[in-house]
Amino acid sequence: MELTYREMVIADYDESHALWLKTEGMVLSEADSREEIAGYLARNPDCSFVCEDSGGQVVGTILGGHDGRRGFIYHVAVSQDQRGKGIGGQLVKRSLDKLREAGIQKCHLFVLENNEIGNRFWARSGWTRRSGIALFSTDT
Repeated sequence: MELTYREMVIADYDESHALWLKTEGMVLSEADSREEIAGYLARNPDCSFVCEDSGGQVVGTILGGHDGRRGFIYHVAVSQDQRGKGIGGQLVKRSLDKLREAGIQKCHLFVLENNEIGNRFWARSGWTRRSGIALFSTDT
């Protein structure tokens, strides 16, 4: 099966959102609405990608972006039937390459502690789990 990687556009939202809903360990919020994702893609051009199968179905996603200083990755998801084929790693590589091109030298991501699949993926991919950092959040 041939796979195609390309920049994510808002027209990919419905398929991407459906994949995120099916991805174990992924938590969605109001920040994942079509409008919020459209704004994210506009503020962070070239850093988010989808992977499509030969039928044009989105089978993988990554949201990547930066604040001018640090990069951030969100919503790396691969269809369960497509896992183990290197799709997640390829999506991460593409996003990190674009962040490097933008001058970003460090990237962070958030994984829930009980997300075993996500934690295994990132550890196998060479990412370092940080300790000593507390994450605080508030609605604005």
